[in-house]
Amino acid sequence: MKKRYALPLYLGGAVAARAGDEMSGPALMLAGFALAGSTTDASSLLAGLTVAAAVGGPVLGALLDRARRPGRLLAGALVLYAAGLATVLVGLGDWPFPVTVLVAVAAGLLGPALSGGWTAQLPRVVGRARLPRANALDAMTFSAASLAGPALAGGVAGALGATTAVAVSVALVAVALPAAWALPTAGGLPGVGGLPSAGGLSVAPSRIGAAARSVSGDLASGLRTIVGRPTLARATVTSVVSCAAQGMLMACAAPLGERVLGGAERSAMLLTCVAVSALAADAVLARFPRAVAPDTVVWAAALVQAAGLGLATVAAVAGQGLTLIVAALVLGIGEGPQLAALFAVRHRESPERLRGQIFTTGASLKITGFALGAAAAGPVASRSLTAAAAAAAGVALLAALAPWSMRMAARARP
Repeated sequence: MKKRYALPLYLGGAVAARAGDEMSGPALMLAGFALAGSTTDASSLLAGLTVAAAVGGPVLGALLDRARRPGRLLAGALVLYAAGLATVLVGLGDWPFPVTVLVAVAAGLLGPALSGGWTAQLPRVVGRARLPRANALDAMTFSAASLAGPALAGGVAGALGATTAVAVSVALVAVALPAAWALPTAGGLPGVGGLPSAGGLSVAPSRIGAAARSVSGDLASGLRTIVGRPTLARATVTSVVSCAAQGMLMACAAPLGERVLGGAERSAMLLTCVAVSALAADAVLARFPRAVAPDTVVWAAALVQAAGLGLATVAAVAGQGLTLIVAALVLGIGEGPQLAALFAVRHRESPERLRGQIFTTGASLKITGFALGAAAAGPVASRSLTAAAAAAAGVALLAALAPWSMRMAARARP
């Protein structure tokens, strides 16, 4: 009898892949600066790696949903992502820089495989009964990766050089390959029966007629599902707007560190506090996964983030380091549970045949929201740090209010 795929294998692969992903961005920026000699070139590499996710996520998700063995497709995406990072490293300083950026863009198309594409497979690993706790544990892998990735990038770059840091991020992604390759087949969803075939094997209902469906048709169906299911739409909008607020904080982090903590380099302490707090909050949520409805957690967590960003604004005005640290801890308490609750809503609301696409599309939208928030706050922070921090708090508050406004708008329709 075939051994059942174990949750620890899934979580171990997720941590490795996501830590490699979180490490790759800072490592590429450091390598770009070291080899290309320009901060503009370094930021262009990071932008190229992230901006392509908006396009690649939905398509990758549609392909995962159509695959009989999605784990093998996911493993292939990880291989190509790692190969893209390695190619960027090889080309830096030797190839024309626009060519290197194009390679980074191509690699970025596969970035959602490490986030939404992986999480979409979780119900096949644990089944419906164990999903709430497993979902919280899965969210913890993001927090752990966001804590370990940048720290590894800085530590390895400082000790062995920026190019070695990129190589280590590639190696971490490669470590996750066995866990991805071994993921259960599309018909292997525990607790959900398939249709018996002539050979006695289970055939997932969602696979019947898959060949007749076009990828573009699946993309349209996935978007209609996200928009057409009210709870999923509300959770998606809230999470994307929350990510925009988080991006705005990222743009404020360095000047906050300089003004309040005594040095721009100390801004990393803020991100560490956010990640540690999010990890702790997710650990509590994993112990009590059904204590609060996930729909409630999504908007309540946005409210907590707004409070944290409000404290950051106070710290910017008063120059109080302790207040800024508390603000970062409060922000993490909101970020971690919101991600776990968002996953729970997606798992609950997504049809099996569209789950991968809905997860990767959601990841793409969040990445885009983060990038737009950072881009919008940067010029504001250069003129008034207090205004930028206050704007971030306002955006987080809008995220918390989004579900209520969407409900009211729906009731107002004739």
